[in-house]
Amino acid sequence: MSKPQSLTPLKSLIFAFHATNTIIISFLPLYLMNYKGLDGSEVGWVLAIGPFAAIISQPFWGYMSDKFKTVKKILLILIIGLLLSSIIFFNMDSLLWILIIGFFLFFFSMPVGALADSLAQRRADDLRVSFGSIRTWGSIGFAFSALVIGQVLEVFGIQFMIWPYLAFGLMALLVTLKLTDVEAAKEPTKFSDIKVLLKNKPYIIFLFFMMFLTISHRANDSFIGVYIVQLGGSEGIVGTAWFIGVASEAIVFATAAYWFRKYKTLIFVIIAGILYSFRWFAYAATDDPWVVIALQVTHGLTFGVLYLASLDYVTRLIPKLLQSTGHLLYYSVFFGVSGIIGSLLGGALIDVYGGETLYFFMGVIATVGTILLLVYHILPFGKRV
Repeated sequence: MSKPQSLTPLKSLIFAFHATNTIIISFLPLYLMNYKGLDGSEVGWVLAIGPFAAIISQPFWGYMSDKFKTVKKILLILIIGLLLSSIIFFNMDSLLWILIIGFFLFFFSMPVGALADSLAQRRADDLRVSFGSIRTWGSIGFAFSALVIGQVLEVFGIQFMIWPYLAFGLMALLVTLKLTDVEAAKEPTKFSDIKVLLKNKPYIIFLFFMMFLTISHRANDSFIGVYIVQLGGSEGIVGTAWFIGVASEAIVFATAAYWFRKYKTLIFVIIAGILYSFRWFAYAATDDPWVVIALQVTHGLTFGVLYLASLDYVTRLIPKLLQSTGHLLYYSVFFGVSGIIGSLLGGALIDVYGGETLYFFMGVIATVGTILLLVYHILPFGKRV
């Protein structure tokens, strides 16, 4: 089988999952407010369930993947759970049940992207191709869904968002059946093996220092739309901001084979940190929403570079026996812990002091994170990989 053929199901899965994820990120708040009648604080509680579920579910499913030596079968379980829980979730009306079923929806959905990327990283190494050339299909799926599904829901109504969600979810399930699974290792994984991961000082310290960058990133995910509106922009141009950002991300992923690994991986993480600092300070300094939208082109140079480089770096830090567990713990920090802190802290700052102060604070913590990563790089264990 040729390399492109062998990777087609994996690229299709990444495309389909990120298309479903975009529907949740972009349209769920509007769905809950305009169709289910929740207020802003109640919507905030529902959105906070996602990162909370990720902290629990991602290490759990990563461990199960390592224990049973399969990514494919775990993905099938997760996507089936995603489909069933979403049907129930979209039919709930009370806040309590929306929160309860929402937890299960995120419990199944959050690890899918992480496991797919973990598998993509392994397949890329095995086939000696760029991980970014595979992962860019997630950005394409995100952009496609944001543009097309947004137009569809504008015509038919936000109450019908379950149907495109289920359509992309079903597509993800079908292509997963054709995935090439990981090669099973001979050694059985035991629960006690996780101690090896937690005692890996370079891995744990790197995750902690990186979290200063990812908190600022996740805060931006939550509040860039609010900030654009505060500056006088309309809700309509928020979609434009997202599209520009994801398009730049896709370009960075697609061209990774030409620039990535020309220097040590950790150098790219530090470069991304420097660019994050400049990006947030620039957002804080402007009073024109179109400047923020134009600066969204730097999303690829910040998130795209950080994501590729940090995932590659932690892959080299963790033992092969615990690849899925290590990858999903990394995702729990990147999207789970950072998502909760970024949302709660960012929400408090933007409510009391406004978006300008929020983005200035984000610039400060990104700068602190970059300095800590520079120190980490100078230390002996920062030079291992």
